[in-house]
Amino acid sequence: MGKRSRGPAVHLSVPFLYSVCYGTAMLSRVLEPEVMDTLEEALDYDSMDHSEVNRVFVADFLAAGASPGKVADLGTGTALIPIELLRRNRQFEVVAVEYSRHMLLVAREHLRELGLLDKILLVRADAKRLPFADGAFTLVMSNSLIHHLPDPWQGIVEAHRITAPGGLLFFRDLARPEDEQRLQQLVMQYAGDANAHQQQMLGDSLRAALTVEEMAELVTRLGYPPTSVRMTSDRHWTWCARKPRS
Repeated sequence: MGKRSRGPAVHLSVPFLYSVCYGTAMLSRVLEPEVMDTLEEALDYDSMDHSEVNRVFVADFLAAGASPGKVADLGTGTALIPIELLRRNRQFEVVAVEYSRHMLLVAREHLRELGLLDKILLVRADAKRLPFADGAFTLVMSNSLIHHLPDPWQGIVEAHRITAPGGLLFFRDLARPEDEQRLQQLVMQYAGDANAHQQQMLGDSLRAALTVEEMAELVTRLGYPPTSVRMTSDRHWTWCARKPRS
């Protein structure tokens, strides 16, 4: 296994000032369980309608310059994004990484039903300690992983490590709202028809999410420009960058 990059631990649970003008404190980061590893959680997550979010993610990933190659999907959940990617182009070689056993069970059933077991390799691994060599992938993507990590720095360093020089990193996640009122608005807007547990999962994820500024600070420590992180919807930020060749 290749040598791992190391960096300072970053603790992001301290409240940040939202606005000097209003003198109010921004919503503090509240961690949620790192792994959704009950069958109820896996099935509830999978039954939510992620189709439009996944479609846009894959479209943006391809538009960012992702051409067929070896791609790692970190925090794949039930493998819905790799499935959408191969629906667009079956030439990608996908390794779908997930730490939750029950998520992987549901993912495997999806792949079996769609005849994709030979196209997408499911790997149970911790995103903070990936079992891959340095530079093993030309493409590394992730949707909604970062907010699950107590120390997101560890996951970002590992993603950077396994990306080949010149390779594409494409991460998207929820952005923590400025206050509880805005958070509840987003929950009602995007999960108003969901059950109570699904609404709670979205609310908890929004509270655990990073802001654009927090994510930009982390990638800057690895040498990426802060402008590579930007808001791309009313509730998501995206980090899109190429790993330097030297």
